[in-house]
Amino acid sequence: MEGEVLIKVEGLSKKFAKTLKKSLKYGAYDLVANLRGRKPSTELRPEEFWALQDINFEVRRGECLGLIGHNGAGKSTLLKILNGLINPDQGKVTMKGRVSALIELGAGFNPIMTGRENIYNNGAVLGFSRGEIDGKVEEIIDFAEIREFIDMPVQNYSSGMKVRLGFAVAAQMEPDILIIDEVLAVGDVGFRIKCFNRINDLLKNTAVIFVSHSMVQIAKISTKYMLLDKGKSILEGADMGQGVQAYFIKFKNKEESSKNEGNVIIESISFNNGNSTIKYMQDLDLKLEFNNNSGATIFSMDVGFADKEMKPIAISYIAAFRLEQGKSTKSVIIKKLPLTTGNYAINISVREKEQQGREGSVISFYRNICDFDIEGGNISKFCPIQLTGDIR
Repeated sequence: MEGEVLIKVEGLSKKFAKTLKKSLKYGAYDLVANLRGRKPSTELRPEEFWALQDINFEVRRGECLGLIGHNGAGKSTLLKILNGLINPDQGKVTMKGRVSALIELGAGFNPIMTGRENIYNNGAVLGFSRGEIDGKVEEIIDFAEIREFIDMPVQNYSSGMKVRLGFAVAAQMEPDILIIDEVLAVGDVGFRIKCFNRINDLLKNTAVIFVSHSMVQIAKISTKYMLLDKGKSILEGADMGQGVQAYFIKFKNKEESSKNEGNVIIESISFNNGNSTIKYMQDLDLKLEFNNNSGATIFSMDVGFADKEMKPIAISYIAAFRLEQGKSTKSVIIKKLPLTTGNYAINISVREKEQQGREGSVISFYRNICDFDIEGGNISKFCPIQLTGDIR
C-alpha cells in the first residue's frame, strides 16, 4: 500500500560501557534484574555513555531516509538495532514486511559456501521459497557481474565482489525494507551508479534507510534526512540542501589554511567590505593585501572555489596583473557569482606571468585561505552552481 508506514522507531535509546570489564559487569547485573522481573537501569552508570538517546522517526513505503553524521554519531548502532543484531535499552522498533540489509561487508555470507549457495541461503533467510529464488537467481548473478566466480567459495572473493553479490541479493529480492550502510563506497564507479539506479527503481515499493558520508549520494536518493550527533537527532526534514548544509556547518574542520608561501605573500584577505555572506548572483569583491619580495612585477593568478567536501567546483583565472615591490592592496571582482546557498572555501595560486599563452609556474599557493557563505537562489537540491535560463 503506497504511503504505508513500514519502519517506526519510538523513543529508541542504547547505552554502552567504555570498557569490556564494565560491559560484562553491567550485562550480568541487567541479566539478573531481568530474571527477577525488574527492568534494567535507565540511568548511566560509571563509564557508560548513550550511543543513542530518544530517537524517533517513521519511514513510509516510497521514502528513503538518509542518516548522516560523523563517526561516533550513532548511525551504525541504529542500523544494528533495526536489523535485529542488538537490542535497545529503551524504546520500540516496528518493522513491517521483508527486511534486507547490507550493513557490513560480507555480512550474512557463509565463507565456505559458494556465491550461488549463498544466494539461496540468503533468500531463505528473507522468507523466499526455493521456487521464488530459482526465478531470481539468474537476475542476481547478472546484476552482480560475477558469473564466472559464482560457484567459487565466497571466502575467495575480493571486497568488491562481496559488495556486488550482497547488493544484488538485497536489491533483486525486492524487499519491503532495504537498509544500506557505507559498503557501497567499495567497488568501481560504474557499479555504484548501477546500484543507485536500482535503489531508485525499488523506491516505488520499498522503504529505504541509507547511510553514507558522501553528501552527494545522500542528496541524490534520499527523500528526507536525519542528522545524528553523539547519539541524538539534532535536525531532520525533507529539505536535503538544508540537511547537507547543517552537516558541514556542525562538523566543519577548523584547520588553518594550508600555505605554500613563495616570494609573493598574501598577508590578509577580506570580502565585500568585511561581509563574508553574499547573495546569489551578487558580485564577489575580494580585497587582497600582498607583500611582493620577488624581482618580478607582472603575475598571473587563479582564484578557485571548493565546496564543503573541498572538491573544486569553479575557478577564475586572471591572465596578467601588476604588483609593485613591497606591500600593496588589490581587489579581485568576480561578477554575478552563480553559486547556490551554502558555504564555500577559496584557494588562491599566484603564478609567474604567462609565457606564449601558457600559464606560469606557481609562486605561492594558499589552500582554504578563507571561506564565505552564499544566501539565496531558488533551488533546494545539493548542487553548487545554479545557472540562469530562459524558455521561449
